[in-house]
Amino acid sequence: MEARRLEVALGARSYPIHIGSGLIQHAGALLADDLRAHRAVIVTNATVGAHWLAPLRTALSAAGIASETIVVPDGERYKSWATLDNVLTRLLELATERSTPVIALGGGVVGDLAGFAAAIYQRGIPFVQVPTTLLAQVDSSVGGKTGINHPLGKNMIGAFHQPRAVLIDVDCLSTLPARELAAGMAEVVKYGAICDAAFFAWLEQNVGRVMAREADAVTHAVAESCRLKAEIVARDERETGDRALLNFGHTFGHAIETGVGYGEWLHGEAVAAGMVVGARLSVLRGHLAASDAERLRNLLVRANLPVDAPGLRPGRYRELMQRDKKVLAGAIRFVLLKGIGQAFVAADVTDAQLAAVLPP
Repeated sequence: MEARRLEVALGARSYPIHIGSGLIQHAGALLADDLRAHRAVIVTNATVGAHWLAPLRTALSAAGIASETIVVPDGERYKSWATLDNVLTRLLELATERSTPVIALGGGVVGDLAGFAAAIYQRGIPFVQVPTTLLAQVDSSVGGKTGINHPLGKNMIGAFHQPRAVLIDVDCLSTLPARELAAGMAEVVKYGAICDAAFFAWLEQNVGRVMAREADAVTHAVAESCRLKAEIVARDERETGDRALLNFGHTFGHAIETGVGYGEWLHGEAVAAGMVVGARLSVLRGHLAASDAERLRNLLVRANLPVDAPGLRPGRYRELMQRDKKVLAGAIRFVLLKGIGQAFVAADVTDAQLAAVLPP
């Protein structure tokens, strides 16, 4: 086992990100200092649990950590009040104490849901992220955003609650469906697009190797994505400044997810189409060269991602985006590009500009 270790530097709330192959089999040893407990509760779903629950429980047991399991349904539509209530009920039935850590074993839905439960159970208990999808590994497991969806808006109910640690075993991607792998690539591409032109260029050269799940390429893509996100989160934990740039493609993407119905489009698919719209808007406003917008679109196509947003009507898009968490003083704030690796926030986008870049 060889693990790469990064750190999210947040003072007293700092925590490590362990990245490597075969890490779940050594989770007890790797996480013992972070868990600081002899008991843990694992939250997972049946799909992930069939592959990775037994090895995780065995590894924890070898380190003297007993574990119990809460299984939640699989799918974005279950990131809801009802599922959250069931998780909280099970935590109570298991006599979970304030010192008992929750371990989220799964993708973004499991991580967001379990993290939110940990944030509000007994006013906050420790938790650890063990993400098993590419999207969760490079995005939702790092940064402390937890929450659930509301029928009127995605991720509108939640809390900032930083994990004690993140353990990323890239071997988990071997069991990931191809569509889920592609969805995760949207977030990987996003990091290059907003803040690292060299990483974007590396992806252009190596996207085929990542999609083929070549271990060294996948590990590099995951590690670089986590490094970039950790640096941004360390500068702006609660999204009052630079962290807003991580939402490139998300304002449009969340509108797509909500508008077509949760689960119809995967999060990464919606973000990919949203980034293309954002790049088109950047070109229209004179910020971005059309050639750079085309580079972004081509890379997403090569990652097997959709690049054409669904036709929800511009008015419907605006209605959905008006509920976005980034709205300030009634103005929707959009993350746009000045170039590959250069993002900024604009709050002066007009209805006419939106209508020009959104599908009819």
